[in-house]
Amino acid sequence: MSCCVRPPAPASVRPAAALTPASVAPALTTRRRRGAAVLLAALLAGCTSGGPPPDPSERRARELLTQLSLDEKIQLVHGVGEVPEGAGLIPGIPRLGIPDLRYVDSASGINLAGSGATPLPAPIALAATWDADLAEAYGRLIGQELRALGIAVGLGTGINLAREPRNGRTFEYMGEDPVLAGVLAARRTAATQQEQVVATIKHLGFNHQETRRFSSNSVVDERTMRELELLAFEIAVKEGRPGNVMCAYNLVNGLKSCESPYLIETVLKQDWGYPGVVQSDWVLAVTDTERAALAGLDEEQPGSLNDFVGSYGVQTFFNQRLKAAVQDGRVPADRLDDMVLRKLRTLYRIGLMDRPPGPRQPIDREAGHRLAHQIATEAMVLLKNDAPAAGSTPLLPLQPAALRSVLVVGAHADAGVISGGGSARVPPPDGIDPVPCTEPERQPGPEALFRACATYYPSAPLHALRERLPQAQLRYLDGRNAAAAAEAAAAADLAIVFASQWTSEQVDLASLALPGPTTDPTNHPYDQEALIRAVAARNPRTVLVLQTGTALTMPWLDAVPAVLQAWYPGVKGGEAIADVLLGAVNPSGKLPLTFPRGESDLPQPVISSTELDVVYREGLAMGYRWFDSRGLTPLFPFGHGLSYTQFAYSGLSAAAYGRGGVELRFTLANTGAREGAEVAQVYASLPASAGEPPQRLVGWQKVKLAAGERREVVIRIPRERLAIWDTGAHRWRVPSGSYTLRVGGSSRDAGAQSTTVRR
Repeated sequence: MSCCVRPPAPASVRPAAALTPASVAPALTTRRRRGAAVLLAALLAGCTSGGPPPDPSERRARELLTQLSLDEKIQLVHGVGEVPEGAGLIPGIPRLGIPDLRYVDSASGINLAGSGATPLPAPIALAATWDADLAEAYGRLIGQELRALGIAVGLGTGINLAREPRNGRTFEYMGEDPVLAGVLAARRTAATQQEQVVATIKHLGFNHQETRRFSSNSVVDERTMRELELLAFEIAVKEGRPGNVMCAYNLVNGLKSCESPYLIETVLKQDWGYPGVVQSDWVLAVTDTERAALAGLDEEQPGSLNDFVGSYGVQTFFNQRLKAAVQDGRVPADRLDDMVLRKLRTLYRIGLMDRPPGPRQPIDREAGHRLAHQIATEAMVLLKNDAPAAGSTPLLPLQPAALRSVLVVGAHADAGVISGGGSARVPPPDGIDPVPCTEPERQPGPEALFRACATYYPSAPLHALRERLPQAQLRYLDGRNAAAAAEAAAAADLAIVFASQWTSEQVDLASLALPGPTTDPTNHPYDQEALIRAVAARNPRTVLVLQTGTALTMPWLDAVPAVLQAWYPGVKGGEAIADVLLGAVNPSGKLPLTFPRGESDLPQPVISSTELDVVYREGLAMGYRWFDSRGLTPLFPFGHGLSYTQFAYSGLSAAAYGRGGVELRFTLANTGAREGAEVAQVYASLPASAGEPPQRLVGWQKVKLAAGERREVVIRIPRERLAIWDTGAHRWRVPSGSYTLRVGGSSRDAGAQSTTVRR
């Protein structure tokens, strides 16, 4: 908040364990009225003495608030329902200079047909770069393109943690670690808003599966909430300063996320001092006007012009219903004023009041495609790179002079690269999908599925490889006939198998195996795993390129010497894949989530289609913490990623830093013959008395080194990264005792350096 005096927490605030519908609802009305009145009084009073002067955006917003009628205030806190372009609209108030606010989805780029916007690599790919500067560039490009298109609000960034890798939206998020996701989200968000558009962070919170997403209830204890997903949001909110935070569809501990006083009021607004807007997710996120308003929800989307008809046939709650609740005193007028004040303050702070969105301008495609290519190459993770049978050197990078014939097979590699679906889908820039959809378009609605076909971008890996291998004969087969592919592979110097996995909002994966005709016949009409086995059996020089949105199980892994994880690589994905395969770019990506050997190794072996309660029985042991706590060996650990060169760590030392932090110094050496970049990752093991999983990520640095170069690297770990959540005091606490700090190339790097410090 910009006020120097922080208002006290409302009387209704209670620990997470106490927040159930039965305990909250009866006392909610009167106590939340008092809390809202106290909060607004502090905001409107400003600072009376001491501290910095009020933010000009605060003063201007308060002045403008006094000029609004009740109907105009109501108009500003809900959308108008379905709109022809984009995701939503709040009409402006011309007499007061308040602009129209158009909303579009922008998780992987701008989801607006005909806009020419850049389809970027998926956010999970951005997370695999472990590069905060690239996250900033990603956010800045989205902000520039939103601004060029005359759009005020972009609906990204998603940072729900990958607790359940079969979640259809894993590709939209940034992995399983809260610090990695939070830091990258903060940099992306701040950069978008520097372009004078509002960025939204979503979905608060614990929105970890799509199965029964409107009715599932995430049952999570307070400490787990605070140390994992809420920590990601805390970092992103405090450092990225988003204009909007979107609450989720699901329930959390018995209350709808968008009607949860604990999540919205206690955590977000009080504990973190969030001054912006809390907006609902789209359709069925709100069930009760009074409960949502008093819990702290500031905006309903997509809303409607008539609550009793509603959007997509679903009734809404923040138009006529909210007005009536304010008029009869069930929702205090102060609460409505607070909703509007938060919006006006945000618009002034970001610059939309002084520079409203203008008419549509052309997108700078060259700049967008150039950045998309860079991110795609730096996101690719070299999972495996062994020498083929009878060979002595790793199969990758490819050596063009040794290749006369190459077989390329599968996954539409002759046409383009795949992307994810749902609201995070970005249309092809020219509106032409190189892989025609064979399914009819689904009708929109709260329960209707999104488009059933994957979207492809016309960046064909086959064409890119042909350009880079002019001396070789390249043959393509579509993969539907595994026997024919195996026969062709036997006659080739090299086989490159492309495999893909389509994931989308509203649909969870049946398993983490590569999809085929029984699990996704529309997009994967043949058995991809059988194809891999057949080709690898006939050609020991087989490379597998994966285009997926989450982790995979790989029962065929031993048969393939080289595996490259390309994720959903965006509009220049084909060129980026070819550049990495041929060594024009040395891969430096690291996994932002663990790849299990099988679903039985996950905390939730099966996603129930009938059980509404999703109980987080693993507690703090989410992601790699689960595998460490249970002594399970993953297929590929969190942070894993190979290079075409080698790195060595030495000379680790630790010293006190700042107010309770630790400064690590070590030498990182490139001991190979190629330039490359290494992500040096720092993990901390806390004192046994803390009751934590074996280790947590506390910092990292991506370092680029020439062949043979050695460099001293300094990584500073702030005190906050060593803290645990004290459920008795409801605050962060750094436990006393012995801490082990390790630095290496992954969470399970056998060559990691370690040191011990005491606090």
